[in-house]
Amino acid sequence: MDKYLNKIIKGDCIEMLKEMPENSVDLIFADPPYNLQLQGDLYRPNQTRVNGVDDKWDQFSSFEEYDQFTHDWLKACRRVLKKDGTIWVIGSYHNIFRVGKIMQDLGFWTLNDVVWIKTNPMPNFRGTRFNNAQETLIWAAKSQKSKYTFHYKSMKAFGDDKQMRSDWYIPVCNGKERIKLNGEKAHSTQKPEALLYRIIVATSNPGDIVLDPFMGSGTTGAVAKKLGRNFVGIEKEDTYIKIANERIKKAKQIDDEFLSYAIEEKKPKVSFGNLIEAGFIKVGDFLYSKDKKNKAKVLANATLEWENKTGSIHKISATILGKTANNGWTFWYVPQKGDLVLLDELRDRYIKRYLT
Repeated sequence: MDKYLNKIIKGDCIEMLKEMPENSVDLIFADPPYNLQLQGDLYRPNQTRVNGVDDKWDQFSSFEEYDQFTHDWLKACRRVLKKDGTIWVIGSYHNIFRVGKIMQDLGFWTLNDVVWIKTNPMPNFRGTRFNNAQETLIWAAKSQKSKYTFHYKSMKAFGDDKQMRSDWYIPVCNGKERIKLNGEKAHSTQKPEALLYRIIVATSNPGDIVLDPFMGSGTTGAVAKKLGRNFVGIEKEDTYIKIANERIKKAKQIDDEFLSYAIEEKKPKVSFGNLIEAGFIKVGDFLYSKDKKNKAKVLANATLEWENKTGSIHKISATILGKTANNGWTFWYVPQKGDLVLLDELRDRYIKRYLT
């Protein structure tokens, strides 16, 4: 696999993928031809021609031909995807429903459909339909049993401590980010780096291998490099390969120390009883609420006694708060040397002493 890493392979993705090792990549982002089925030129109200997607690589003679093409490249991608890997496929109303059906037929397990809502979409110049302001991404695991990567807590922090939703408001690629040749778009469907940034951060780890079977202008490769991932790109057009390689060469990797997922780390399993056994807390000691208005006695069986009620650190704290459940680790405090120490801090001390 090393000979493919951090390179763009020239050729047809279906054929090139056959040469790659099976179960070798962690994440796939695919931006395939949409088969837009355009009928004639499109003009703005001022009669200037819209530079749309009229490339030969997006043209198919029939839905049957497009479906076969889609089946073949998706099947080839599934072969190289690791058992716990995932794939993202982006498309529009022209193709995404056909793509989704084929993905399910091949055994992919759909995790989400994400709607990329364009904050600055191209207008509908003819005024015959709604302004098309979105594209759809299908995120799927290799199978229903896959133990896939998803950095839930990181994405929640990404969204100011709110669950990351499946509607993503991101502007289309424009300004300095849009690569141009002779004043024209170098690639008609260049995707914004913000979109790939979110996908790669959310669903892969540093050092993972990210595959893009339709590399185009190199967005996936550039963002993967910045985020400390390896990439493999496949592209047929020499012009795109040249543009992508130049772009990726300029991309600078973020220092490793800034790429960790500390927020996702789970503490080793430690019980309240473990603290008693290790002498961090003694039987007969009292635990206190932060305001000291409530205290509970520690019993030998690792339960607490409070106002003639007994139960776990969680149950008694929930009873005091009038809740059905509560986290006792962040409710109770232990008196030590004149200060109150949070019970959760004692758990951290136990972990550092015995489990690291």
